[in-house]
Amino acid sequence: MCKPLGLGIDLCEISRMEKLLADDRFLSRYFTQQEAEYIRSRGALAAQSMAGIWAAKEAALKAMGTGIRFSMKDVEILHDEMGAPVCRLHGAAAGRGGCMVSITHEGGIAAAVCVLISG
Repeated sequence: MCKPLGLGIDLCEISRMEKLLADDRFLSRYFTQQEAEYIRSRGALAAQSMAGIWAAKEAALKAMGTGIRFSMKDVEILHDEMGAPVCRLHGAAAGRGGCMVSITHEGGIAAAVCVLISG
């Protein structure tokens, strides 16, 4: 049975990500290659997807109770075959447990919730 270890939530303005979307340095610094490819593949929804992934990364860090102590790339947000977000932890964050995430968008804001769980 999974035991909850932490909970995190975050919001991100989509317009903020619209401004950063063209900055390849920002994408390569904070997003994994797979995340960046997914964001770029979203066309008109790219900034919305980028904001959702950013919020999910921040929510995961908050669930770990660390703030931004790990690289943002150590928290990877991918999507399964149905489009649901999946959180993978790498590097120093990998030993913290597993993550369950949910992302939503409304009114120019992306929001994400993360539950850190033990196996």
